[in-house]
Amino acid sequence: MASFVKFYSFVEAVAEKVHNLGADTLKIMLTNSAPSQSNTVKANLTDISAGNGYTAGGTAVTITGSSQTTGTYTLAGNDVVFTASGGSIGPFRYAVLYNDTATNDELIGYWDYASSLTLSSGETFTVDFGASILTLA
Repeated sequence: MASFVKFYSFVEAVAEKVHNLGADTLKIMLTNSAPSQSNTVKANLTDISAGNGYTAGGTAVTITGSSQTTGTYTLAGNDVVFTASGGSIGPFRYAVLYNDTATNDELIGYWDYASSLTLSSGETFTVDFGASILTLA
C-alpha cells in the first residue's frame, strides 16, 4: 500500500480554518506529474485527461467518521474506486487528496504508487485508505 504524504501547506490551512475535514467535500484526483510537498492548491497540479470513467477533478470521498480521542484526530472514509469503461484511464502514478469545498481547492496530501499505471477498459483501481484517511496528533 502506498504511503500518505502531506502537503506542507495543509498544516497551516488546518490552523487557519480552511478545512472542515468532517464536513467539506474532499476529492481524489489522479495525476502522472510528481507533486511537490510545497504545492498548495489543485491548480498547481495536472489532472489526467477526463473520459472512460474518469471525471475531471476526480471523485468525491465518502467520509464515514471524523473524531478525536485523547488528542488524536482520525478521518475515516470509504475507499475510492476508479473503473475504466469504454477505453483506458491514465497513465497516472499519484492519487491526490484535496478539499473541493475550500475556495482555492487546497491540497491535503497524496499517495505515490511508485510507477505509472494505466487501466484498460473493465479494470479498476482502488485508493485504499486502510483504517483511516489520515490522523492528526
